[in-house]
Amino acid sequence: MSNPLLRDGPIPASVHGIIEYAAGALFIASPLLFNFDSSTATGVSVAVGIVILLVAGTTAGPTSLVNGLAISVHVVLDYVLAIALIAAPFVLGFSGETPPTVFFIVFGVAHLLITIATRFVPEATRSRSSATR
Repeated sequence: MSNPLLRDGPIPASVHGIIEYAAGALFIASPLLFNFDSSTATGVSVAVGIVILLVAGTTAGPTSLVNGLAISVHVVLDYVLAIALIAAPFVLGFSGETPPTVFFIVFGVAHLLITIATRFVPEATRSRSSATR
């Protein structure tokens, strides 16, 4: 039985990994790039960037540094992170500041869409599961 979280989308897992490394770096740099005034938004952005880099680097996959985290756990973390990013400006109290609010919401939605569209199941596994149907 296949895992419903591991979708068969158009984005290869390797591209997803590269996007995550870039997103992690962007979250760390975004307070400087977009002039966040809120210390909360700055701290959360840097922390999120570090978490993204750690998860991307430790997930078993084509772009990992250490294969320590299962893909299914990574996908769940991606969904949780996307929801948290969208909610963060309102829950953490920096929704009155436009740059970080827009940044968090846009990247939360983008992260959700990229996760939904990623083909996490390797080609060989997909071929085997198709043959058994």
